[in-house]
Amino acid sequence: MFLLLVAAFASCKKFEDFQINPNNPTIADPSLLLPAIERTAFSTISADAALASRYLVYTQSVSNSQYYGWQRSGMGYGNISQVVKMEQEAARTGKKNYRYIGKFLTSYFIVGMTQTFGDIPYSKMMQSIRFNNVTDTAAIRPAYDRQQDVYRGVLDELKIASDSLSAAELAVTGDLVYAGDIEKWKKLVNSFTLRVLMSLSKKEGEASLNIQQRFSDIVSNPTKYPLLASNADNGRLPYYDITGNQYPYFNNNSMKTDYYLDSTFVDILQELQDPRLFVFGKPTPSSNLPANDFDAYDGLRGSASLAQNTAKRGAGNASQINDRYSYQATNEPSVLMSYAELQFILAEAVVRGWITGDADTYYENGIRASLEFSNFNNTYETADINDYLARPVVALQPGNEIRQIITQKYISMFMNTGWQPFYEQRRTGFPAFDVTGSGILNGGVVPKRWMYPNDEFLNNRVNVESAVKSQYPGGDDINGVMWILQ
Repeated sequence: MFLLLVAAFASCKKFEDFQINPNNPTIADPSLLLPAIERTAFSTISADAALASRYLVYTQSVSNSQYYGWQRSGMGYGNISQVVKMEQEAARTGKKNYRYIGKFLTSYFIVGMTQTFGDIPYSKMMQSIRFNNVTDTAAIRPAYDRQQDVYRGVLDELKIASDSLSAAELAVTGDLVYAGDIEKWKKLVNSFTLRVLMSLSKKEGEASLNIQQRFSDIVSNPTKYPLLASNADNGRLPYYDITGNQYPYFNNNSMKTDYYLDSTFVDILQELQDPRLFVFGKPTPSSNLPANDFDAYDGLRGSASLAQNTAKRGAGNASQINDRYSYQATNEPSVLMSYAELQFILAEAVVRGWITGDADTYYENGIRASLEFSNFNNTYETADINDYLARPVVALQPGNEIRQIITQKYISMFMNTGWQPFYEQRRTGFPAFDVTGSGILNGGVVPKRWMYPNDEFLNNRVNVESAVKSQYPGGDDINGVMWILQ
């Protein structure tokens, strides 16, 4: 009888009790979640981005990135879910700085999504993720926010992050980027905010965003809003000669044989006599010239047909990407944002009249920092950097400043910073991306965006179709011009 009673009471457990797996943890210290999130956010090295940005040419097959034949992309809310979980664990454990680092990382992911598509689910989606709401229709089928509202929300979150990060709080551990240095995190948050504001340069008159004032408020108050001060402050993920922690293209057979410099990129470097050419590429096999001779390099044409490019490659008249990208386990770190980029942003802000200052100094600081960052194995000397900066063709020229600043920023982002150089070209038109060859898809033009993922049309059709209709008269098309570009 006793055994029967025990069995009866045991059988009365609620259904929900059986939904908890005792072997699957539901809580964790935020320091255990941060490293994986950082590896995702700061891993910005992408051959596809380099192909689309006219740095590289692929010679094994037709690449949609190179020939502008892409269609859809993904939303990436899974990354944000992990960040929100870290923020919640930070609140539970009283480790506040993780919450504000989380706000920065969420903002970074959100900006990437809105730059990809235009309008995105933001406010309702964030509520759904934060409150784990899986039953409310408004949560599981969230409405889309206008792009301007997304940016306003991101800018507000970044300000909260900067204002709230404090070295007086409990230490941050498990940090792969800054080893818990909160001052450097503040520098990155503020510098990234300036990037976001500059990405809105076509909307500088938008009263609701107050772009110029926000930009000036940060730059004019370095005590409250410190900025990246040198390459040592770069937001970067270093690599090590340890399995699982090596450079992403280390020992990649395709990178060893199939990737060549784009001729338009080679032309830019040769015109400027830029020594970074020697660390970005290799001399052509047919040149028989030393690696430090600018005439030893030639590229393939990114818009030309695959047959044309393979024929030129076969004749030994094309420069491969430098061996270090596939043969060096550590090579160089992956950069989310650099001091060099910040300096170019400040130079552009001066030219646009957003802030006062010396555009030439910011511009030269950016070039020097980029040259120092890219100087793999000390290929060139400090004297070479000084000589480069002294060249009249490099110096800022009145009326041509924006083109020169963006071109130098473009050079500095080779094989780094993800799709940022593509977005900068989309915003400014510099440098021109060649689309005149017979290989180009998409009607011979550079796409402006990616189409929304199929999942949205399956699970959130009413809202995604409404978003498409309000933004793009021609439908969900890769050539649609999103709000920030109008």
